[in-house]
Amino acid sequence: MTDQTTGATTLQPVAARDRIATLDVLRGVAVLGILAVNAAAFALPMAVAMSPEQSPFPLTGSSAVALWTVEVFFHQKFVTLFSMLFGVSIWLVGGERRDPARGRVLRRRLLWLGLFGLIHGAALWYGDILLLYAWSGLFVMLMRSMQARPLILIGAGATLALATIQAATMWLTVNGPSGLVDAMNNDAMALADDAVAASIAAYRSGWPGGLIENLKAWGILQGASLLGYVFATVPLMMLGMGLFKAGFFLGRLPTRVYVALIAVGGAVLALLGALEWREAMAGPSIKAATDGWAAVVASYPLLVTLAYASGLILLTTRSLGLVRRLFAPVGQMAFTNYLTQTLIMSTLFYMPWGPRLMGRVDYPEQWAIVIAVWTVQLIWSPLWLSRFRMGPLEWLWRCLTYGRRLPLRRTPRTVAQVAAGSPMA
Repeated sequence: MTDQTTGATTLQPVAARDRIATLDVLRGVAVLGILAVNAAAFALPMAVAMSPEQSPFPLTGSSAVALWTVEVFFHQKFVTLFSMLFGVSIWLVGGERRDPARGRVLRRRLLWLGLFGLIHGAALWYGDILLLYAWSGLFVMLMRSMQARPLILIGAGATLALATIQAATMWLTVNGPSGLVDAMNNDAMALADDAVAASIAAYRSGWPGGLIENLKAWGILQGASLLGYVFATVPLMMLGMGLFKAGFFLGRLPTRVYVALIAVGGAVLALLGALEWREAMAGPSIKAATDGWAAVVASYPLLVTLAYASGLILLTTRSLGLVRRLFAPVGQMAFTNYLTQTLIMSTLFYMPWGPRLMGRVDYPEQWAIVIAVWTVQLIWSPLWLSRFRMGPLEWLWRCLTYGRRLPLRRTPRTVAQVAAGSPMA
C-alpha cells in the first residue's frame, strides 16, 4: 500500500520498478500474521476475543495449544509491524513537509482510508484498523520531515514506556492489593456465560441481529481506538518512519545489528513461550500460574517484532529471492488482502448468506481456516499481479486519491517481464 510520487508539480503513482522488495515482503507477512489473531474475533464475540477465558470451548488439550500458538507467536507482533510500515508509507507518499503537492495527496489518501475504515467497521467487522490508521496518520504526517534519530528515539521510547505501564498494570492485577485484584477479576468475569451466549445467538439470528451486534462492538472498540489506541499507534508509525530513514527496512545496516535484534527478540519469545505454556497447561481455572509474569513479558511485542523484521530483511536481501517471491505479491496487495480476509471470515461466521458458524468453531479449527486463507492469498496474489499492476482495492484507493482513472492492466511487455520473473515488472 505504498505510493511514491515523482515531484511537487506532476504527481504520478508509484511504478512497479520503484517498489521496495523488503517492504512488500514485510507487509505481506504482516497481513497474513494479523489474520491468525483476528480469526478469534470473527469466530467468537468480542468479549471472548478480548478475554479467552470466557470462551464457550474448554481451553484444554489442542484448544489450549492452538490459543498458546496465537498468544506467543502472533498476538500484537504483526499489527505492530503493520503500524510501523504504515509510518513508512506516510513518508514515501508525503515526502518532506515543504512539498505541498505531495502533502495534499497524502491528506486525500488518509481521508479516503478513513472512509474505507468507516464502511468496513460499521457494515462488515468491528475490528477494523483502517480508521485508526487514518486518524493516527493525520498526526504522523506532521512529523515526516523529522530526522531518523529523533523519530526512532521518540517512537521507541514512547512505545516502551507504554509497554512498561501495561506490564505494571497486568502485574498488579495478580500481585496488587487483594481488593483491587478481586474487583478487576470480578469485572472481567461479569461478561461471561449468559452475555457470550446471547451475543452468539444475535450474530447467528440473521442480518439485523448480526449487524446490531457488530455495531455495538464497533462503537466500543472504535471509541477506544480513536481516543486511546492512537497514543500507541502514533509512536509505532514514527518508529517505522525513522527506521526506514535510517536504512533498517532497506537492509542497509550492518548484519550484526540485525543479528543482535534477532537474538534479543528470540530470547523474549522463548521466555514468553515458556511462561504462556505454563499458564495454558494450568488451565483458565488456575489464576496466574506465573504470578502475572507471562502478561508482563507479553507487554513487549516490539522486541519480537523487530526480531521478525530483521530475519525477514536478511532473508530478502541476502538470499536467493524465495522469500521475496513468496510474500512480496501478498504485500503489494495488502489492502485488498486485508479486506478480502474480512469478506471470507465474516461470510463464514455471521453474514446472512453464509453458514453462520459464529460460536461453533474452536481454536484448532480456526487455525485450519486461517491456513486455508493464507494458501489462497499466497496463490492468488501473484496470479493477479501477473496481469494487473496492483490489487483491485489498491487501484480504487489510488484513483480516488489522485482524482483520476489510473491504468490497471499490465501491457504485454510487463506481462512478459512478470512471466520471466523480472523483479522490476
